[in-house]
Parts: sequence; C-alpha cells; structure tokens
Amino acid sequence: MSDSLTVAVLGTGLMGAGMARNLSAAGHDVRAWNRTLSRAQPLAADGVRVVADPAEAVRDADAVLTMLLDGPATEAAVSGAAAGLRPGALWLQTGTVGPEAQAALAARAADHGLVFFDSPVLGTRSVADAGELTVLAAGPEDARPVAAAVFDAIGSGTVWLPGPAADGPASRLKLVLNNWVLALTAATGETLALAKALGVDPDRFFEAIEGGSMDTPYLRMKAAAILGGDFTPSFTVQGAAKDLDLIVAAGEAAGARMDLAAAGAARFHRAAAQGHAAEDMAAGYFASWDDA
Repeated sequence: MSDSLTVAVLGTGLMGAGMARNLSAAGHDVRAWNRTLSRAQPLAADGVRVVADPAEAVRDADAVLTMLLDGPATEAAVSGAAAGLRPGALWLQTGTVGPEAQAALAARAADHGLVFFDSPVLGTRSVADAGELTVLAAGPEDARPVAAAVFDAIGSGTVWLPGPAADGPASRLKLVLNNWVLALTAATGETLALAKALGVDPDRFFEAIEGGSMDTPYLRMKAAAILGGDFTPSFTVQGAAKDLDLIVAAGEAAGARMDLAAAGAARFHRAAAQGHAAEDMAAGYFASWDDA
C-alpha cells in the first residue's frame, strides 16, 4: 500500500499482540518489542519483526505505539528506546495510565521531540484481536492523518477529543468508562457469590431479570465465565485493580469520593493476592471467599 507506515509497538501482551497483528495485516511495516521476548515471538508468523531492543524497534519509525500496564512501565520502555527515537515521530500512548501519568509521558515526548497523542483504547483481548477497538484520542490536528492510519488498523472507530494531549482528555474519559465496566464486573462476581452463600440457584436470578432493564449482555458474559470456571484472560484481575486505583486517585484529586471504586479495588487486590492476578477480571469473584 502506498501509505504504508513504519510502526513500532512497545508492549505485546493481551492487547498489544492483536494490535501489532492488525497493523501488519493493514500493510504497515511493524516492529514489536516486549519485555518478555518469548511472548512477542509468535508475532513473527504474522509478518511482524520482533526485536529484543526497544531502541531497534523505534529506529526511523513513523509512529511508536505503547501498550503497557502503567505509567512507570511505559516510561521505562520509552527510556530504553531513547537512542532510536526520531524527532517528529508520533508517540501513540494507548495504555490506561491515568491523566497524571499521561501528562508526565507527554513531557517526556517533548524532551525527545515526539508528537504525542493521548490515545487509550476501549476493548478487551478479543476486540483487539479482531481489530475492533474504540480509540479515544487527543492530539495535534496536523498530525492526525498519520495517527488515524494507525488507529484505523487497530480499531473500528476513533472518538476525537478536544484539548491538548498533555492534559489527558482521552485518559480522563477512559477512566470514566472503566469505572462503569469494572463496577459491573465486581457487582457480577459479588452477586453470584451471594447467591452461592445463600443457596440461591443462579438460574433463578437470571430468570427473574430476563428481558428487563436489569439484564445486560455484559452481566451474562462475565457470569458465564464465573459459572463455567473459565478465567482465560481478556483483561486481568491485576489490570482491574490497577485501573481502579487510578480511578480512585483521579476522582479524589478532583474532589469526588469514589467509594464503590475503592471497594472494587480492594476486592480485585484481594483476588490477586489469592493467586488470580493473571486470570480474567471475572476471577474477582473469588475475593468473596477467604480460602479461594
């Protein structure tokens, strides 16, 4: 394709791997780096060049896409890539790191002469694999055509937000969205735990809400994972706990008490400590049991 870009993907975990594959499938020249190299190596079969050095991944790249757990991991990866960064390249920061960390990363981008985009994505592993993520994005108008070429390869739509990327408008929206989905996840687990504790057949619960306003596809999906014992991760317990910590901190910094989010964070941290950190966030269910 005539408008093919060279894109470096730093972080090829649950989300980043699918993003790299879809960028390659769209005709872009993709180089991928992951802290645990073995997890990135399967991408070679999809035409992605897997490298052990982040500086090699970003050298002469038109765009650098980061998808890592948090702000410190993202900053560490970009610091490791510093020798290869090209001034004027786009940095598309797609991880959920919170607005405070996003501002610090934007400052680091300025230090390297990079064009920074605040661009977290909405979706899970299966959505990333299908190239159907929703991208929430803020960044300079004149660089948006290049950014859009990357976003179009990894997602089904981009929501452009006004304001400087350094102010984190997309990251703030992402926390609001994650607060809602994580509240649903925690409530699903706790509701099923209560049903078990009280000897209530979960089928009767679903029968009672069938077709009503309390019934949601997301509830059904996470309940099926819990009842079926399938915790293959689409988003992990560890990630849920991290995001809820960010939500609580951001809300309280802005003057809003986040009581439910704080309780949800405690549940997910407890489930992680029980050994469920790398399982799907539906495994937060186990936080209701002392011996889980």
